[in-house]
Amino acid sequence: MVDEARILRLLRSVSDDLAVLRAEATAGEARRADPLWLRGIKYTFVTAIEACVDVAQHVCASEGWGPPRDNGDAVRLLGKHGALPPGLADRVGRAVGFRNVLVHEYVGVDDQVVLDRLDDPADLADFVVAVLGWLSGGR
Repeated sequence: MVDEARILRLLRSVSDDLAVLRAEATAGEARRADPLWLRGIKYTFVTAIEACVDVAQHVCASEGWGPPRDNGDAVRLLGKHGALPPGLADRVGRAVGFRNVLVHEYVGVDDQVVLDRLDDPADLADFVVAVLGWLSGGR
């Protein structure tokens, strides 16, 4: 059984992180010159995406839709089972790959990619809206 309180806490965390990212998207040159600024942006992306993964893993386990092969697959399973639109599930699944690069540095992190994502984190916001809709009766 899905623990709705847990899911709502995680979605609130994503929303809070998105508020930070949106505010920082308009940061001026002086703020962006701080060597901790970009590191903070990266970490905020990591925590927002990780909360989405936690939601996906919990729903997959609770609904018996798994086990997923990996975290990206957990998100895609939400699309397969109607908790997310399939296109959104694919986009958030790619965001999980972005998170993996940020955390594990499989390849050198291209800071411009981080800045581009900062300009449009809509996929994560859409994830929150879709999961809330699924929880409130779409399931």
